[in-house]
Amino acid sequence: MTEHYDALQELNKHSPLRDKLIATHKSLSEIFPFIVRIAIAIYDPETNLLKTYLHSSGDDNPLDNFQAHLDDAPSLKAILNKGLPRVINNMLTFDDGQHEHTKRIGRQGYAASYTLPIFNNDVFLGFLFFNSDKKDVFNESVLRQIDVYSHMICLMVINELTSIHTLSAVIKATGRITHVRDPETGGHLDRMSRYSRIIASALAEKHHLNDEYIEHIFMFSPLHDLGKISIPDNILLKPDKLNNDEKSIMQTHAKKGREMIDELLGNFGLEAIEHMDMLRNIAEFHHEAVNGKGYPTGLKGDDIPIEARIVAVADIFDALTSVRPYKEAWTNTKAIEYLSELAGETLDHDCVNALIDNIEQIEKIQQQFKEDTYG
Repeated sequence: MTEHYDALQELNKHSPLRDKLIATHKSLSEIFPFIVRIAIAIYDPETNLLKTYLHSSGDDNPLDNFQAHLDDAPSLKAILNKGLPRVINNMLTFDDGQHEHTKRIGRQGYAASYTLPIFNNDVFLGFLFFNSDKKDVFNESVLRQIDVYSHMICLMVINELTSIHTLSAVIKATGRITHVRDPETGGHLDRMSRYSRIIASALAEKHHLNDEYIEHIFMFSPLHDLGKISIPDNILLKPDKLNNDEKSIMQTHAKKGREMIDELLGNFGLEAIEHMDMLRNIAEFHHEAVNGKGYPTGLKGDDIPIEARIVAVADIFDALTSVRPYKEAWTNTKAIEYLSELAGETLDHDCVNALIDNIEQIEKIQQQFKEDTYG
């Protein structure tokens, strides 16, 4: 009897998807050392955006915090339309160099690439990229072996994204079952989640936020007020200002949201989803204030997790600029002035500035996700 080292044993562990991708790359590079990078971009069908998500090349990455409309990447759109992988064996002959993503890849010195669309039950999720530092390496023999790895990677990505979508669906179903009606609309969640992503992207360098982190901010931020499911209708739906007792009950939603997330993760076997602490922090701490006068625990300044500080700004800005039973929508100018007053007191100064500095992107989201008669 002999022992054999399993080069892919990392895949059996309860470890982040990034670590599994790096382990897969390491195993593949032992066979094909010319493969120097594996990367994943995921697709948002509502905005037609393709967004960088994960890569295996450490700090050596040309496309950190990058996003582009799929229509602005015709070569990738052609792959999607055909539904087939694409091989470029000599990047110097690739004639699509006018696009930003292609320029960045070219400057990195990659000589060849293999790109596959990722589908789950015929639904397009994104792209998987293999980059080489040598040209003319992706022949049929090599591709047959790479395809085994590529489908394994796709399944790992699908499993993570499906788990997150399952969690979101469970939460939505819970709301319907309990017949709780939150006055905040689906449009609010669409907007504030994208505002959160814009803020996180703007703060990526300063706070060392990678693409995976930023995408999870986007995916988890709509779940910030899960705990409101537990708030009675007479308080949650009250059209007037809350009295002190009612306000105290409303404030319990932050702690209860955290508790409900823990329970849901356990009951549905979703503890393995990456970045669950981020979701917990968003639910529990998005009403904390940088001056320590927030709730539920009175955290102060940098003790408040950055994801909670980001979501707080996105949430408040959209609440101010949206119609509520007790108020008209504020203009962006008025809302920005108010956020500036709160910066450094209630809200994180950097997060407020990140939103203000990207107001053009904010306005595009407002136009795309307008409220209608039905919210």
